[in-house]
Amino acid sequence: MAGNYSAKEMLTKLVAFDTVSRNSNLPLIEFVEEYLSSHGVSSQRVPNEDGTKTNLWATIGPNTDGGVILSGHTDVVPVDGQPWDTDPFEVIEKDGLLYGRGTADMKAFSAIALSLVPEMLRSNMKRPIHLALSYDEEIGCLGAPLMVEDMAPRVKAEAVIVGEPTMMQVVSGHKGVIGLMTKVRGLEVHSSLLHTGVSAVHIAAKLVVWHEQKTKENKLRTEHLAENALFEPGYTSLHCGVIHGGTAHNITAKDCSFSSDFRVLPTEDPLQYLEEYRAYVAELEAEMKAIDPSTGITIDVLANVPGCRRENDGAAERLVRQITGDNAEHVVSYGTEAGQFQDGGYSTIVCGPGDIAQAHAANEFLSIEQLNAGEDFQRKLIERLAS
Repeated sequence: MAGNYSAKEMLTKLVAFDTVSRNSNLPLIEFVEEYLSSHGVSSQRVPNEDGTKTNLWATIGPNTDGGVILSGHTDVVPVDGQPWDTDPFEVIEKDGLLYGRGTADMKAFSAIALSLVPEMLRSNMKRPIHLALSYDEEIGCLGAPLMVEDMAPRVKAEAVIVGEPTMMQVVSGHKGVIGLMTKVRGLEVHSSLLHTGVSAVHIAAKLVVWHEQKTKENKLRTEHLAENALFEPGYTSLHCGVIHGGTAHNITAKDCSFSSDFRVLPTEDPLQYLEEYRAYVAELEAEMKAIDPSTGITIDVLANVPGCRRENDGAAERLVRQITGDNAEHVVSYGTEAGQFQDGGYSTIVCGPGDIAQAHAANEFLSIEQLNAGEDFQRKLIERLAS
């Protein structure tokens, strides 16, 4: 017998799956597959290389052009070390709020869509709704590009709605993200003979300072421009989050590594920043190798997520504004999979229930009011596709 769930019940089901990015999302995907199949809806997996995780997409309604893709990621961030008052993988309702990891970011959007599948089927939609669930968004939007590549030749949708938490406001632009791991290999000597060695820590420090200097330059160069006024901050920022290196205070460090991210305005080319960084790395590396050829610097690109660009009279923006009535301009500084769908040829917008301030936080919650608003939005979308 086909399963039927309210939006809250479906959210409770999805949150119960521990899909922290270090884990497989297959149990959640298997549940969704079985649920869709019980309603006669087939689905398509697009797995990662080793098959431990997978994207999933499905079409509800007629196999025609002009439908809408509802996009959501299945993974969540860790809860390690956070002071939760409840079990993070159980939805707890208190004072009109639904607590649990992923309630806001962003299982609610997908839960609403899944709970409405029976209504989608009964509505006799003239154009389809496509559900697109991805893996590993939280560690660099790694899964979505494979899914977009798989869908693009077969799904000619009018619009993509990425349901990240925006309080149901229409977000038409966000920054891109490049995530890096830089590893410096130096030469150990006694610190009294510093000039004969290469300190990996000192070299790493210069590279970290480069990030700060480049951010200051960007602030002066672009913060005053009108097209950046909605972004906070209104410039591309470069940040180093974690650094490790050295063995003792009197030894020049042999190894040092640090992570960094570039949050790039959608009007700028992220690869230009990467090229500038690599050019400075090459300068320092030449100085290092002049002392000892075994030294060096490597850069691993962990994530390269394009920004979401404001579309000129975009179909997705027009559709969602008509449904929500929101005519204000909104942008965000965090990244989503929206730019990847745009790169796949889709008109894309970001709009979903919940507050981004709750994302990744201890005691993450979604208000019942926002769950209802998201459900009302998707029901209106179904009505439009049925008309």
